Amino acid sequence: MNKHTRRTLWVVAAVLILLAVAIFLRSKAPPEAARLLPESDGILYFNFKPVRAFFHKDMKPPQRVPEYQQFINAIGIDPERDLDEAAIALHRMQDPKGPNGPVAYSMVLVGKITGKQLNAWLGSHAASRESYAGHTVYSIPSEGRTVRVVQIGYDMLAVSNFPTTEMIHSIIDRHRSAALPFAGSTLLRRHYRDVPLLSQAWGVGQIGLPFSESGAIKILGLSLPLEDNSTIIASLGWTGSLRIEEIAPSEEVAIRQAAALATMLTLARGFTVPLGDNAANDGLKELLKTAAITQKRDRVVVTATVEHSLYGGSAVGGAATPSGAAR
Repeated sequence: MNKHTRRTLWVVAAVLILLAVAIFLRSKAPPEAARLLPESDGILYFNFKPVRAFFHKDMKPPQRVPEYQQFINAIGIDPERDLDEAAIALHRMQDPKGPNGPVAYSMVLVGKITGKQLNAWLGSHAASRESYAGHTVYSIPSEGRTVRVVQIGYDMLAVSNFPTTEMIHSIIDRHRSAALPFAGSTLLRRHYRDVPLLSQAWGVGQIGLPFSESGAIKILGLSLPLEDNSTIIASLGWTGSLRIEEIAPSEEVAIRQAAALATMLTLARGFTVPLGDNAANDGLKELLKTAAITQKRDRVVVTATVEHSLYGGSAVGGAATPSGAAR
């Protein structure tokens, strides 16, 4: 083997090693949509592609009100069919009773969600437009708020109803450095390592904010023994494995909350006994049956199995559209 051949082999080997390292780092990195989100109190992420791939035969066409169907027809985008990913940043408002409500949202949506029809709709409904870093930001009035919408890629849309332009500008700025695999907000860098691999949906930070009422988290009418500013890491795997982990202020608080959650779980199991037999009720019963609560140091972990019947009749809800995000 001559010197030139050896040098070529070394170059090829080095390139292959670098490529393998890059692929490995990418596999550990948060999804690009999540990396584009601005600084926030909580982050939610949904990957709808596995749901459509595995459960499309069981999906029922969604029941839509006429106004929403007209909106879909006007923009030429069907979220149930065209939306692949959604990353949502939650921003706590200083005055929960103010004109902007308790929580604002910034979203990055990925899929077949751009086009001339959408641009025409945005142009006709925008109260104003802004040019920022080569992008057109549309400001749409909605229910006392301003929703800002901008196309940041051929398959990527950013939406924010934060009171100022700060968050939508941040998303555009982050898009320039999106190739960096571990870029992203402080919250994402701090807690994404705790999200199980291959989770199709997950949340980190103060993700109880949307369910908050007077500082308490309420779901299905039940007030959970958690504060809305609790740090939570939640995930749902494509096999239906649900995991929710809370980082409590202290070990003593974690012990109390684990006991309270165990009591609520026992009560919920009793409440579901009289429910009739159907797919949704059976799925709920199985969820409660498989639920387990553990506590270690300052962390409380809830695990369960989510039956496919609880995924709903469609893969994607209509709320992840510019109109739904306006509220």
